[in-house]
Amino acid sequence: MNSYGHIIGGAEVPSLDGRTMESIDPYTREPWATVAMGSAADANAAVTAARQAFDSGPWPRMGYEKRQEILHRLADLMIENAEELALADTRDMGKPITQAHHDVARSAWNVRFFADHARLTAAEAYPMDSGHHAYSTFGPAGVAVAISPWNFPLMLSTWKVAPALAWGNTVVLKPAEDTPVSVTIWARLALEAGLPPGVLNVVHGFGPDSVGEALTHNPEVDRITFTGESTTGKIIGAAASKHLIPVSLELGGKGANIVFDDADIDNAVNWAIQAIFRNAGQVCLAGSRLFVQRGIHDEFMERYVRAAQAMKQGDPKDPATEFGPLASKTHFEKVTSYFDTLEADGGRVVTGGVGEGWFVDPTIIVDAPPAARVCREEIFGPVVVVQPFDTEEEVVAIANDTKYGLNAMVFTENLSRAHRVADNLNAGTVWVNCFFIRDLRAPFGGVGESGVGREGGNFSREFFTEPKAVVMQINR
Repeated sequence: MNSYGHIIGGAEVPSLDGRTMESIDPYTREPWATVAMGSAADANAAVTAARQAFDSGPWPRMGYEKRQEILHRLADLMIENAEELALADTRDMGKPITQAHHDVARSAWNVRFFADHARLTAAEAYPMDSGHHAYSTFGPAGVAVAISPWNFPLMLSTWKVAPALAWGNTVVLKPAEDTPVSVTIWARLALEAGLPPGVLNVVHGFGPDSVGEALTHNPEVDRITFTGESTTGKIIGAAASKHLIPVSLELGGKGANIVFDDADIDNAVNWAIQAIFRNAGQVCLAGSRLFVQRGIHDEFMERYVRAAQAMKQGDPKDPATEFGPLASKTHFEKVTSYFDTLEADGGRVVTGGVGEGWFVDPTIIVDAPPAARVCREEIFGPVVVVQPFDTEEEVVAIANDTKYGLNAMVFTENLSRAHRVADNLNAGTVWVNCFFIRDLRAPFGGVGESGVGREGGNFSREFFTEPKAVVMQINR
């Protein structure tokens, strides 16, 4: 099996205590790689390396143009090594290889975008009376800890790390313990591209009583960015508050997908399939609550069920595969537990259910009451609950009746309705007649238990820098 270590201080190293863990291929359910398993000591060593690189190294001082050049070189290397990076995510979590290639391309774009954004974004000047002048600067914050999830291992790591690097910070990245390989390869490429030692460190391990806990309690850390489950986000926020470390938390979701009776049905069906069954539903943005206006409900459902049943399942390494297994045995058991209580909670499976191995087939549930677990909790799997509705006011109220507020979707050909409903939905992102389309300048994050803060464009700049006001007397 291939072997992967931590990246600390510019070198790939084993754990200080020599421990390792296996990465399991969800399709074969067999180990395919050996990875260093870190402890608090490894985490603290990585923070020390990042602290030294920030306090005395060249990265924060070399200027935007030179950092931009190095980060573009890194993006080039990512494209050159796209097959290795994509296959790592496919082997680690069961993501279909075609989707993994998309993630690599998007990851390289994350790196390019923030490299350019940091160099080209303007600060502000504030004309003043009485012979004074004020302006703003945006210096790097320091050592950033990034804790990334297992569902988009490379893409969400680059989303966090790229802006931190572009603005001159140093980083300690902890990938999810189930999906450690692609970011290790990426960190190797970063060194090849010319990142100085200690600027990007990667430490593998678990959260509680391990690497994650050590990183979030270390007073030498200046920023913490986390994507993952809401309960874990609360724990991280509490830990960071002890040292007043700013946090950015992108947490869970229970996205509402609203299809009005004037929608383009073909378009709505296509995106509704992608919104819950892409990546086997392991997407925080998933449209797991689908509301269809009664006038088109039956026609929509006929097409929707047929499209779900037509998805090609199989080996994720096959480019024709659209739908792979769930990422781990633990997650498979979590998702399938919802079928155990469905009859008691209320609800009926139209199509789907538990498949072979760690597969859960594309599942559509109807007739579930609002209080049912499948309607309230983030399943994080290929399970959608469909409910008819009559009026705009009714569906907006139901869509907002959740503790989450990460995203929503609206399908309608009525422009006024699109604007009106988007404005009334409690969500950080609302897609109209589409899904998963991003502009990296736009704010990304959620309300309620979907998170704290926003990332993207200037919002990432605000988080990863220390904005400073400079006021000068100019008429002496």
